[in-house]
Amino acid sequence: MPLQHGVFLAPYHPNEESPTTWLRRDIELAQHLDKLGFAELWVGEHHSGGFEIIASPDLFIAAAAEVTRRIRFGTGVMTLPYHNPLVVANRIAQLDHQTMGRVSFGFGPGLLMSDALMMGIDPEKTRDMLLEAIDVIVRLLRGESVTAKTDWFNLVEARAHLLPYSQPLEMAVASAGTPSGGRAAGKFGMSMLCVAASQVGAFDVLASNWRIANEVAAQYGNTMDPAKLRLVAPVHIAETREKARENVRHGLDRWVRYYDMASPNPFPKDGRDPVDILIDSGRAVIGTPEDAIAMIERLRGKQGQFGVFLAQHVDWADWDQTMKSFELYARYVMPHFSGANANRIATYNVMAERVEEFKALRRGAADKAFAQHEANQLKVG
Repeated sequence: MPLQHGVFLAPYHPNEESPTTWLRRDIELAQHLDKLGFAELWVGEHHSGGFEIIASPDLFIAAAAEVTRRIRFGTGVMTLPYHNPLVVANRIAQLDHQTMGRVSFGFGPGLLMSDALMMGIDPEKTRDMLLEAIDVIVRLLRGESVTAKTDWFNLVEARAHLLPYSQPLEMAVASAGTPSGGRAAGKFGMSMLCVAASQVGAFDVLASNWRIANEVAAQYGNTMDPAKLRLVAPVHIAETREKARENVRHGLDRWVRYYDMASPNPFPKDGRDPVDILIDSGRAVIGTPEDAIAMIERLRGKQGQFGVFLAQHVDWADWDQTMKSFELYARYVMPHFSGANANRIATYNVMAERVEEFKALRRGAADKAFAQHEANQLKVG
């Protein structure tokens, strides 16, 4: 199965620097990835914590789409329990038209407890709210008139103002460690976005969550497509492992402090270097293009075939080194999986194997040309 490559942008921007500068840089990142040939850029939604500063992924995508040519975008993810489903359906349909079909609609229940609590939402109810919203949004985007009432929204003969530009519009459910994402994807026949694929715990259940998605899909007459399965893992690469380790010293400790607050799984406090913890656990790539290739192969070994690998952008390195990391990824990791250089290598090997034969032929051709020249000179004389 062909493997596509993209980037997952939460983002994780340091809260002592200008948010304006970082938002402009995120647009520049989209342009950079587009030029390098990345297939996708997924953008998150968050409302607290100070680091993940994009509150509206669709607003960001609308801007980025205007200054890029071919890269696709995904809402990664839109938090449905925070929004009226009719408004969401209208926003995503409009975005699909504005981008002329370059958007995938990803959604989930939300991961930051602080977001939910600020809105008076019980975090234990968000997964149920997600399913209620999906059911309505799917019907709205099919063009149906929907009347539905729950304890958090009320729609009366609601109808989406626009139908999507794309038919069908790709929809993707976020999946982490629990089986709820896989069950939702199977029930509605949607794509899956495994946002924590390399994390301890989530990595262990990759295959089982996919199996659950397929089992539920069969119950509802749907078929899961592994080409629409996306796995996310943090990646920073450089020319050498030593250089990559040096690069991430720029922002790794700051990220670890934020991760400890935002994640239900605290970062280990055992005195080891955080770089070693991330590498040894398989949580992240901090190394070379070969290490990124090994990470993807490891995920394949656990999951089986999947369609898209999303390198998570985590602001561990400074801006220039981060841009270089994505360039190295495009130069070395992408062609490894696409086989883009297969014929180049094959023809090079043929030349190397027959080098003496080719040299002899070239010498023979040159000798013949000189002999012909001398013969012509004699005739003229």
